[in-house]
Amino acid sequence: MAANRRPTLADVAREVGVSAKTVSRVLNEDGPASAETRKQVLAAVAKLGFQPNLMARNIRVGGPDTTVGLVIPDLANPFFGAVARAIEDTVRERGLTLLMGSSADDPERERALTDKFLARRISVLMVVPSVGADHSHLKSHRAAGLPVVFLDRPGAGLPTDNVVSTNRTGSYDGVAHLITHGHRRIGFIGDLPTKLYTRRERLAGYRTALQEASIPADRALITNAHDQHGASIATSQLLGLADPPTALFAGNNIVALGIVTELARTGRKDVAVVAFDDVALAEALEPALTVVAQNPEEIGRTAATTALARLDGDRTRARTITVPTRLIIRGSGERPAPVLQKA
Repeated sequence: MAANRRPTLADVAREVGVSAKTVSRVLNEDGPASAETRKQVLAAVAKLGFQPNLMARNIRVGGPDTTVGLVIPDLANPFFGAVARAIEDTVRERGLTLLMGSSADDPERERALTDKFLARRISVLMVVPSVGADHSHLKSHRAAGLPVVFLDRPGAGLPTDNVVSTNRTGSYDGVAHLITHGHRRIGFIGDLPTKLYTRRERLAGYRTALQEASIPADRALITNAHDQHGASIATSQLLGLADPPTALFAGNNIVALGIVTELARTGRKDVAVVAFDDVALAEALEPALTVVAQNPEEIGRTAATTALARLDGDRTRARTITVPTRLIIRGSGERPAPVLQKA
């Protein structure tokens, strides 16, 4: 056998002096083989470093693979990293392996990834849906028993399980907190695209908090950004208004980083900030960052346990499970609104 070639089933059979079919029976435990033959085959497998092609076998026999497919928008976002880690920890206990890919919030890329996972005959499919994606193509797979779970955002065109945060309530809590500290001009910097489920829900919570406090909504205070640099620019633009906000609400963790970066760059210490979703080293900032914290670990665990229950035969009606958020007070959201001086 060439040194740079991966060993095959035929190589193992040649090493032992038996047929490839006999080796296959031993490895798959689907036929008779003597104890001595089994011992020799396993020894040859170890010696040659042979790895069975599980995907090929599963396709051949029509069974599922021992893998879970997960599609997320951004591998670099710490939130989705924490979600994925919790999923992996949960499914590993069942002997399943997590396969993961990034859609970059592109519906076509998401579809290509799910198609590749489905070709492997995965046991479970979990997806953070892209804006504009249509998931009706998964209906036949869902009907055939494949557990499909959407997380962070609901899917479209497919009645199945969803696991999401209490986005609207969390945003309401964060903005109401700023209002209790005297702020009436509160800027909102949300994610893009504007049709994104989480962005829409968090904006709705922002508007409800203002409405209940009898504060008129000012469209000039609502803007968007999809990355840290864009959030810094949006912060600068809001603070440059003739009647600028005295507080800012960040629609997600990436936006929050852009806001605090811009405030630090310009030396602004008079603007209160509350962020939706926690940020690494939030307590090391000056002041420490007040956040509406999601629970990505619980989202991941809940999505995984829901999918595993479906895998075990749960045929109850599809449901949406909401994971609570919580307000963590650290300092930045408690800066009081400036007192207006009378002439």
